[in-house]
Amino acid sequence: MLISITHHKPKLIVPAIVTPRGTKHLSDIDDQGSLRFQIPIIMFYKYNSSMKGKDPAKFINDGLSKALVFYYPLAGRLIEGPNRKLMVNCNGEGILFVEADAHVELEKLGDSIKPPCPYLDLLLHNIPGSDGIIGCPLLLVQVTRFSCGGFAIGFRLNHTMMDAYGLNMFLNALSELIQGAFAPTILPVWERDLLSARSSPCITCIHHEFDEQIESKIAWESLEDKLIQNSFFFGNKEMEAIRIQVSPNCEITKFELLVAFLWKCRTIALDLHPEEIVQLTYPINIRGKSLKFELPSGYYGNAFISPFAVSKAGLLCSNPLMYAVELIKKLKDHMNEEYIRSITDLMVIKGRPEVTKSWNFIIADNRSAGFDEFDFGWGKPIFGGVPDAISHISFGVPVKNDKGEKGTLIAISLPPLAMKKFQEVVYKMTLKNVEGVDIISKM
Repeated sequence: MLISITHHKPKLIVPAIVTPRGTKHLSDIDDQGSLRFQIPIIMFYKYNSSMKGKDPAKFINDGLSKALVFYYPLAGRLIEGPNRKLMVNCNGEGILFVEADAHVELEKLGDSIKPPCPYLDLLLHNIPGSDGIIGCPLLLVQVTRFSCGGFAIGFRLNHTMMDAYGLNMFLNALSELIQGAFAPTILPVWERDLLSARSSPCITCIHHEFDEQIESKIAWESLEDKLIQNSFFFGNKEMEAIRIQVSPNCEITKFELLVAFLWKCRTIALDLHPEEIVQLTYPINIRGKSLKFELPSGYYGNAFISPFAVSKAGLLCSNPLMYAVELIKKLKDHMNEEYIRSITDLMVIKGRPEVTKSWNFIIADNRSAGFDEFDFGWGKPIFGGVPDAISHISFGVPVKNDKGEKGTLIAISLPPLAMKKFQEVVYKMTLKNVEGVDIISKM
């Protein structure tokens, strides 16, 4: 469906009062090469009669100005020092804000508000020169009003500044301040030195995630401009159909099981040589874990590690699903303080490398990120989350299907022929108990 959106002139929102100036260093988890990109989040809200006559753009604008008093580094700009070290110049320049009007009713968009959303470029309008990492606004916010009175809020965040948990903190603060609070319930804490390299950095663990296979990387990158996206819904029935394919005594979470399933299906669909090495990167949150150091509750920086599973394509495709499950279970063995310290030290020693792209599948669990919960006065969103896959990175987001059943939606990017095969493989591997998983296709 073609829609028309009028974008108003963008402006900068600055903190409501003068905030501290100076330079703040990011952690060595924050500024690793793989996090130097912009990540989008979109939330859609229905018309609420109790808010009749109230402009959501004004509420969000005023709330952002208040939130930036507490999260003032977000109003600054990144600079790069020796050895590619990232720092925030807290200069109070502000974040980008765009108002827009969509000449369509929200309900007319139907399921297309869910990943992969075809209107992303309209709902998060890229301001020329704003999408870089160094010297650019760290956050872009767009409020799009629909003709029915509903609206969408889009956020485009420089990922080096915070992860999903950190963004959740910021949006909670925004919600509280919009609704009358004088300060957020949880005050933000910087303290990025907690996840920075040791004074004498030393790589003490094996980190296969940075072992790039040049030929495989080139092969994947040659396909990137040909990718299409489909999203796949996994509810209780679909997960049960997957569960019966592994040992009943297997201790693994539902999402880890889903990750194993998708990794195998994706590898089959890519039709690689049996000796080709394939990888899986599964980000794991380190907050609240049994570690010698503990992050404060207000810490909003990136706080996850991305351990790596490796297999030959032939072994992953030909073995039962339990093979992939066991590889993923072993990832948890990396969850210790020494591995985290080793990663931060590696960033300093090796100049902040990127995680390999060589037939790598990265899948992040955003189901508990809370993007479907934020109430800015209009109630909870009808959808909130990452609106699409980003190349080889997929995100698990919570949704309800057209029957009202709760489940997980995953958007996948693949070349057209591989996507067709992927759909067939997913259907075949869940056919025993389910009449095929629900597939929302957008190309």
